Amino acid sequence: MKPKKHANAACPCGGGELAACCGRYLGPDAPPAPTAQALMRSRYSAYALGLEAYLLATWHPSTRPEALHLDEDAGVVKWIGLEVKRCEAGLEADREGVVEFVARCKVGGKAERMHETSRFLREDGRWYYVSGLVA
Repeated sequence: MKPKKHANAACPCGGGELAACCGRYLGPDAPPAPTAQALMRSRYSAYALGLEAYLLATWHPSTRPEALHLDEDAGVVKWIGLEVKRCEAGLEADREGVVEFVARCKVGGKAERMHETSRFLREDGRWYYVSGLVA
């Protein structure tokens, strides 16, 4: 589940170096993301890096699919940018959080964007993605 890119590479979420940003949450023995926003950013990075196991592990069991088949998207989808629009709650002391974001990508060379408002739950000290409403 570790990122395959170099530790000093730029983090896909735009938050600096991968190792100091989302990379610190992506490994199998890594600490959990402390906030809903940190989890959302690390999940975006996991999509960009093709880390399906991390995405499934951070998806709430009540809504988690069996698989994402990211390998089918390899070479077709390229994630190119993330903008967080707003966050509601989702801090370490909260049980729920909402993060609205716009993720930009290229699909087969064509620019696209996904505008989503995502819901997160914190259980047993870990944040989980529950669902998203695409605008």
